[in-house]
Amino acid sequence: MSSPEILTARAPGRVNLIGDHTDYTGGLCFPIAIDRGIEISGRRDRALAEVRLTSADHDAAVIPLDVADAATAEPEWARYVAGVVAELRPQAGFTGVVRTDLPAGSGLSSSAALEVACALALGADDADPIALARLCQAAEHAARGVPTGLLDQIASICGVDGSGLRLDCRTLEVTPVVLPPAETALWLVVWAGARSLAASGYGARVAELATAEIAIGPLRDAELGDLQAIDDRTIRARARHVLTENARVDDFAAAISAGDLVTAGALMTESHRSLSGDFDCSTTRIDALSQQLEATPGVHGARMTGGGWGGCVVALTEPGAVDVADFEMAWLVRPSPGARVELAG
Repeated sequence: MSSPEILTARAPGRVNLIGDHTDYTGGLCFPIAIDRGIEISGRRDRALAEVRLTSADHDAAVIPLDVADAATAEPEWARYVAGVVAELRPQAGFTGVVRTDLPAGSGLSSSAALEVACALALGADDADPIALARLCQAAEHAARGVPTGLLDQIASICGVDGSGLRLDCRTLEVTPVVLPPAETALWLVVWAGARSLAASGYGARVAELATAEIAIGPLRDAELGDLQAIDDRTIRARARHVLTENARVDDFAAAISAGDLVTAGALMTESHRSLSGDFDCSTTRIDALSQQLEATPGVHGARMTGGGWGGCVVALTEPGAVDVADFEMAWLVRPSPGARVELAG
């Protein structure tokens, strides 16, 4: 029997700068891993038949290695742990502590960060990044039954210090794009209200886009003129968002890599208007906050981030343009490295 291992697994949250609700139709996204996340420290041991994680904020999660139904685990946060255990079927148990500076329900992908950190802590640290992302996506689906794409998990796993990620969700190719330095551009995240995707319209939007693809084929290959073949006005609007958002991702990548903050910010603002109008996944609070930021001198653009129906707004700002103290909860985040494991000693 191998000796127990003492380790720390860290997984960052993410902010999607542009490209929302495109991943599950094979589209384009542009996230960054951020310098906030989840850390799990403890002991991996083949003599243990369960995963036991404690947290300062919640009751403990105690999951047997042979867990059958992740969705029934209690407390609620333990379902993500149970989902990972059910998908990974680790050969060793684990006991440890979870620490985080990612507010739950903020849209900064705390659930994906927890899944990735759990998988690494339980022995998946040598897995192929995309295979690891798929495993954690399956854990998410098992935990809460929402048909999310791979955006969050890939961003947490594949983050690159100082870079955004152009993510092609059809080929799963991840291309780092160097972002302007903090001396010229900052990424401000402002909390706009907690949300739960499980209680949102997320599943309905997935179904609506599937209906659009029945009418015109894969949205990744469609053109705006093809939308006329969709009779239903609502379905047509949902598909129009995806088509225009895919185009904005590549335009944004070109602009931001060239240091053109004005164009990049304008694309973020266009993205928000599309999400609020065509995709109808914003809120009154998020719309008002986005407009407030857009009207602030030195802010080049703002948009919702994190799936919608609450969460956060992200803004591209010049240094000194906005004071985080002016908001109930706000952070300046920076593009950061992806998930990792550190063995004690």
